[in-house]
Amino acid sequence: NQRFPNGETMVHVVIFAGGVGARMKSLDIPKQFINVDGKPIIIRTLENFASHPDVDDIVISCLADKIEYMWELIAQYKVAKVTSIVPGGENGHGSIHNGLVEVQRFSSPEDIVLICDGVRPLISHQLISDCIDTAAKYETAVPVTPSIDSVLQSEDGETCCKSLPRKQMYITQAPQGYTMRKIMHAHDEAERLGITNPISSSELLIELGETVHIFKGERDNIKVTTPEDLQFLRSRYYYKSFKNFAKEELKYGL
Repeated sequence: NQRFPNGETMVHVVIFAGGVGARMKSLDIPKQFINVDGKPIIIRTLENFASHPDVDDIVISCLADKIEYMWELIAQYKVAKVTSIVPGGENGHGSIHNGLVEVQRFSSPEDIVLICDGVRPLISHQLISDCIDTAAKYETAVPVTPSIDSVLQSEDGETCCKSLPRKQMYITQAPQGYTMRKIMHAHDEAERLGITNPISSSELLIELGETVHIFKGERDNIKVTTPEDLQFLRSRYYYKSFKNFAKEELKYGL
């Protein structure tokens, strides 16, 4: 990679895509394999990392019965840097763990690993670079965006008696970056303490009493989870195509 030319620090990526997309209501098609503007969402996500000059390799943690199909997609779309595809776990944490164990086979404790779900097709190179830089400096890197909505806390989903201060609320995103030493220690501790289903890697570290460093994320970096997310994503690509058509018309007057 270009960021660490001495070769002493490598940048690995773990993409976890073991979910079945229950909230997407996409029949029997996991959300990561849904096509948007001619490409599966997971391929668009992978391409953003594969084309980044500082990423050395990519490991995918995938539904076991989709591994062969995943390799076929990688070959079809000529996605570079994918070195391994391993079976996913029982949940997101398990899938991340399986990916990290694979990375650990050929990495050093000082190496950086970026962990990302497979349904973030709008990740920019700048966000990836910022994540690498923050992880290199602090060993933890979590992209966030400030909450623009008021946040209420409810224990039963029907009533509320507590409002959280909006200025202190942030929405976490991915990729999240860590040194291999930091994240593998957290996973070892999780296994020792019986922590089996943290929502994200950052929440695992926080549950273990660690402090994580946050940096500015991007609002466009959506996680495609619901039909509304899919509609927004398709609208983005439609708008991008429309702008290109408009530029051509303005340029040639035809």
